[in-house]
Amino acid sequence: MIAVGETLVSDLIFEKQFCCDLKACKGACCVEGDSGAPLAPGEADKLEEILDKVKPYMTAEGLETVQTLGCSVVDDDGDQVTPLVGDKGACAFVQYRNGITKCSIEAAWEDGKVDFQKPLSCHLYPIRLHTFGGVKAL
Repeated sequence: MIAVGETLVSDLIFEKQFCCDLKACKGACCVEGDSGAPLAPGEADKLEEILDKVKPYMTAEGLETVQTLGCSVVDDDGDQVTPLVGDKGACAFVQYRNGITKCSIEAAWEDGKVDFQKPLSCHLYPIRLHTFGGVKAL
């Protein structure tokens, strides 16, 4: 670990390379995993606030999931995350365009409908921010 200000950064960030190649992975980060996208403080409230403007971009299954579970749930690790469609399915906020999984929140943002692009954890993927005893760690 390396300390950068008040944040501990894993050495793996400097050892591993990652480049998002949407054409190759087809948006797998929005579909794979044991839980939804981790939400930073305030992001669940923001999702609730913009939901009506994001709904037109969502799939019927995603919309049904959000209407049933809400814009966020608590996962098995006790973290607040976006809900998944079904048991370990896609994030409820995905949409499909030309065979590629994309974020409906980001699509609404791109169209100027909302002022929130997407959760921080989605921007940072595959990096995850954790807090241990009040200290942030990447």
